[in-house]
Amino acid sequence: MRTIASLEELESLKGQEVAVSDWLEITQQQVNLFAEATGDHQWIHIDVERAKRESPYGAPIAHGFLTLSLLPQFMQNAIHMEGVKMGVNYGLNRVRFMAPVPVGSRLRARVKLLGVERLEPMPNGLTGAQSTWGVTIEREGSDRPVCVAESISRRYS
Repeated sequence: MRTIASLEELESLKGQEVAVSDWLEITQQQVNLFAEATGDHQWIHIDVERAKRESPYGAPIAHGFLTLSLLPQFMQNAIHMEGVKMGVNYGLNRVRFMAPVPVGSRLRARVKLLGVERLEPMPNGLTGAQSTWGVTIEREGSDRPVCVAESISRRYS
């Protein structure tokens, strides 16, 4: 885990790979729960036997949006910013799902700081910054990323 002590330190990291998260295994239970939460019950995700027989991947695969939804977990695992009272997911600029994620895969994220902008103080006095992160999600044993995204977050102190 990378600890960043101040906004000034964060700003000094622009253009650099800041951190790499720990590995996280994707389970069939996660995929099934995600299918329930989103209503996406496509057989390539939840029908294990059919996926083994008919899928070109030979196994069920995680939803692309499940992979994307892990961004906050990867970020929290990889980076700690001291003095932050509140963090907000502000959105995404770009997302691509580059390769499938078979159930049982282990994923991790490489996090690069693309930009930092200071924000106007909030009415309650909190000061903040908006950060744009280039996130590459890798699958263990593969040389091709499974997802690349530009994630925007706001941090307030």
